[in-house]
Amino acid sequence: MRKVVIILIGIAILACKNQENNSEGNNSEPPKEQIQIAYEPIVLTLEQANNLAKLPLKCIQQEYPNKLGQTIGGGDDLQSPKTLHPTFYGCFDWHSAVHGHWSLVSLLKQFPNLDKAEEIKTKLRTNISPENIQKEIEYFHGKHNKSYERTYGWAWLLKLAEELNTWDNSFARELETNLQPLTDLIVTKYIEFLPKLNYPIRVGEHTNTAFGLAFPWDYANTLNHSELKSMIEKRAKDFYMRDQGCPLTWEPSGFDFLSPCLEEAEIMSRILSKEEFTVWFDSFLPQVKDQGFSFEVGKVSDRSDGKLVHLDGVNFSRAWALFAITNKLEGYDHLKVMAKNHIEYSLPNLVGDAYEGGHWLGSFAIYALNSGTND
Repeated sequence: MRKVVIILIGIAILACKNQENNSEGNNSEPPKEQIQIAYEPIVLTLEQANNLAKLPLKCIQQEYPNKLGQTIGGGDDLQSPKTLHPTFYGCFDWHSAVHGHWSLVSLLKQFPNLDKAEEIKTKLRTNISPENIQKEIEYFHGKHNKSYERTYGWAWLLKLAEELNTWDNSFARELETNLQPLTDLIVTKYIEFLPKLNYPIRVGEHTNTAFGLAFPWDYANTLNHSELKSMIEKRAKDFYMRDQGCPLTWEPSGFDFLSPCLEEAEIMSRILSKEEFTVWFDSFLPQVKDQGFSFEVGKVSDRSDGKLVHLDGVNFSRAWALFAITNKLEGYDHLKVMAKNHIEYSLPNLVGDAYEGGHWLGSFAIYALNSGTND
């Protein structure tokens, strides 16, 4: 009788163990139908392109209001925006004028039959002339202008140059040639500056180092500029390779238009191999792997406030960073859905927007939409 009881107890223990193992197996490997994410890629339409083109087309030759961001060395430095910057004097400030030109080039490249195509070409050709670009170069050579637009405006200038280079069109070749001397100067300034930067700048606004490296990396990669590419790869690894546990819950700050954590992840997705980035990202933002992960969109309380309206920008920049990240990782489609939601939240705000947002948000929307379309 005792042997029978012992045998029965053993069988019961084995049965419980098997049930436990099966339960653990189900938890670690959920059925695939439970983890599939419904994501439909974004498609930038001609109607959207026409509407978005209105924003930079209106402002690239609008001189005022204007924020020069100028260091005055003497009375002679006090000149009008168009005198100082005959190419990039519109759209409130220099960097917004630069990416306003990029926006029009990007849209015209994708949609040659834009409603305002001829007007766009006329304004681009007028602004990006050899004479005007020479004046822009002269400003950078000024005694007090060494750090002017470093590195935000620099980054957008190289994005404009890359966009022109990759457009197989005689008009693009004309503009690229005219812009080239300024492009070369900005590349040189990057190569001179980056070795001197001992620590990265991790804010959510213009001086963010990760953002300042991403577009130049694209330019260097596209045009096979090995010196610039190697410099950016080295500095990005110096700055970010050992980072872990980025505090996403601290974001956004009140004036952010960039996500410090996601911008860092975006540049690392460019310079690391898929295998390297997978390992790095798993320790940098481990919480993002959870398919229930989400963060709330940035919300603007006053669209007439030039700083508060930045939060629509953070929605667009989060989106393009999330698309870049998911292009390098498998099993993160929930981030694509989140990116699309961010775009869809802020895109309607651009219709009839105040100049505080209208002079620049179009570019952010276009780049985010392009990132989703190219996904």
